[in-house]
Amino acid sequence: MTHPVRRPIAANTWIWTSPLTDENIGSLARRIAELGFDAIEVPLENPGDWDPGLTAHLFAAQGLTPVVVAAMGPNRSLVARAGDVEATGGYLRTCIRAAARVGASVVGGPIYAPTGSVWRMDAAERAEVGAELRRNLVPLAAEAADAGVTLAIEPLNRYETSVINTVDQALDLLGPVLGPGLGLLLDTYHLNIEERQPVDAIRLAAGAIAHVQVCGSDRGPVGPDHTDWPGILTALDDVGYEGILGVESFTSDNATIAVAASIWRPLAPTQDALARDSLRYLRRLADS
Repeated sequence: MTHPVRRPIAANTWIWTSPLTDENIGSLARRIAELGFDAIEVPLENPGDWDPGLTAHLFAAQGLTPVVVAAMGPNRSLVARAGDVEATGGYLRTCIRAAARVGASVVGGPIYAPTGSVWRMDAAERAEVGAELRRNLVPLAAEAADAGVTLAIEPLNRYETSVINTVDQALDLLGPVLGPGLGLLLDTYHLNIEERQPVDAIRLAAGAIAHVQVCGSDRGPVGPDHTDWPGILTALDDVGYEGILGVESFTSDNATIAVAASIWRPLAPTQDALARDSLRYLRRLADS
């Protein structure tokens, strides 16, 4: 049965390189458009890496809808224990302004603590972390909403964070502040690790999903893996998600990104093949 929603599909530039800069953004946007994608996920690793004004014209010329991805490197945190809250707020405001300028409606990522920062928490500390996170997110969400942007917060697997691993945790910690300017980003890679039933987790997040990222269960191409892709798309249909599906994977050829994402081997014959095969599978499944 054909799925009622044929969602736009994006490729994340981390599939090919890091960081994304004014020097490489043009060639990557052209490559992604030539591969047949509708949209592009653009990480902003550091303010100034790419010029939003120039980039807006570039994406328009290629017919690509952008999504901005926040990179939560060392010391970037909205929880004081894990980093510099004030500086992180400034960075996220830069991401919001860049998104508004390039025409992106979403800034997505684990925008609460540095990726790879983990520590044990008892119930009392987790409650304190949740309250601090909500306090720091409220003004950012308001600014995002005013700019026509939604901050999409991504639960990560247990090896990359101890703050938010599951949809249930995200709803518990963030439920009171979810709404205009603030939603959830669901990534099938992390769902596969942390959720006992990923399709049930998607349904649990109904009404709060602002963006969805996809890749194979090994971070490789979508399709030839054990993920229940028909079930994933059906669950997204059921909750009324009509937004972009962003293919997010990484290259093992770049030392910085390989270490950050634990990519120790090639995940496809080429990075173009990883992106292209994912796109073909998702399009075929949507039309089946």
